[in-house]
Amino acid sequence: MSALAPAPASASPAPAPPGSPPDTLAPGGRVDALTGLRFLAALAVFAHHFTGLGGPGSGVARVPAFFPYTTMGVHGVGFFFVLSGFLLAWGYRPGTSARLFYWRRAGRIWPAHLAASLLALVLLFWWGGRATDAFSVLASVLLVQTWFPGVTPTLPGNSVAWTLSVELFFYALFPLLVRGALALRTRTLLAVSAGSLAVMAAVNLWLLTHLSGAAAEWVMRHPLARLPEFGLGLAAALALRRGVRPALRAWPVVVALAAYTVAYTRRAEWAGEGAVVLEATVRPVVAVLAVGLVVACVVRATAGTRGEGWLASPVMVRLGLWSYAFYLLHQTLNYAITDRWGHQPAGGVALFTMIGTAVVATALAGALYHGLEEPARRWWAARPPRWVTGGGDLWRVRALFLPHRSGGPS
Repeated sequence: MSALAPAPASASPAPAPPGSPPDTLAPGGRVDALTGLRFLAALAVFAHHFTGLGGPGSGVARVPAFFPYTTMGVHGVGFFFVLSGFLLAWGYRPGTSARLFYWRRAGRIWPAHLAASLLALVLLFWWGGRATDAFSVLASVLLVQTWFPGVTPTLPGNSVAWTLSVELFFYALFPLLVRGALALRTRTLLAVSAGSLAVMAAVNLWLLTHLSGAAAEWVMRHPLARLPEFGLGLAAALALRRGVRPALRAWPVVVALAAYTVAYTRRAEWAGEGAVVLEATVRPVVAVLAVGLVVACVVRATAGTRGEGWLASPVMVRLGLWSYAFYLLHQTLNYAITDRWGHQPAGGVALFTMIGTAVVATALAGALYHGLEEPARRWWAARPPRWVTGGGDLWRVRALFLPHRSGGPS
């Protein structure tokens, strides 16, 4: 979810001519609407975790006004995988060393992650008495908990940090992936991306029909299984930087997402035995819808005629800046509520409890962002060691880490 961390900002780019060779890239521009959009995605994940799956002991409380549609929020993490690939490729500067890239990523995700993990370990495992072991805790701190099975519990430490474990895998591969992608023509790159999503759906269908639920879920959380989502975002960003400008607006994508949400959440009663197909294809479908929203925002921002809309308002940009911290903290807050007061009854009152919890999580996120996340990022960025800079011009290196906010998490 480091698509929750800000990406470099610059002026709106002039697109490269559509017929440009594969290595011709216009500079990626600042798109504040993506920053606001990522808060909405984080809020969708929160709504899912708060309302749960509707059964006893699931979530804090079921909110009839939104349930079961909030269960779609679990796939908000897929949006972040797409956005992460997009933003990294959108801001990529050819010639930047892998060491600089890895240094920047570490400073962006680990300070807030460590603070949120410490809070979760104290509240949920030390005071709350949840079972775990030293190996699982270490795996969660190092963000490798999804790379192999056998951790306790299935999502150890700060449970939502499993997505950071997936992101860390993407980061490790990004320097190699982006160079390979740049060697491909745009049509080839997009075809490879589409093919990988089709393979993802086919593999998921096999997993769901041949493995136990727990085993299938573990494989579908593995970084390799989520790589097509990241790759789709990467491919879309490079296509836009090469001058591709589809006539795409956000509202048809939003309508499609709403319709799909209804169909997906009603799959058991509407599709019967075919529901497994919807379950197998939901991640690729959400990835396509997510990239549609991202591309629509970028097309509007770079057109320079209508502005970026309400998603780029100061309030939404501020919330977007806090969204990484919000994501890291919200589930610990949900667990703390149920540990202290138990699961709350479904009903109208649950709606106000959910709103209040979201407000508290947002306030805590703002405190974490301003108190640790951003100051630590600046401190880290200003002090790259010589083995990272290669002894080059330190001021040129520091320019890569100047304060920025555009696009949200990357």
